[in-house]
Amino acid sequence: MGVPKGKTSKANRRMNRAARYTLAGPAMSECPQCHAIKLPHHVCPECGYYKGVPVVVEKEKAE
Repeated sequence: MGVPKGKTSKANRRMNRAARYTLAGPAMSECPQCHAIKLPHHVCPECGYYKGVPVVVEKEKAE
């Protein structure tokens, strides 16, 4: 088994530990129809389009 040759400095030790706890938010993309912010590979909650095809029909338009 490998053995470290020298002592790990405080800065390097803290950097290694900090990398475990960094959190990134979810990736966001722009809807090509209404330019609202949405999750990638999801139907736009604002306009109801997915890849240029209307998927969700609004109640007002249906009536």
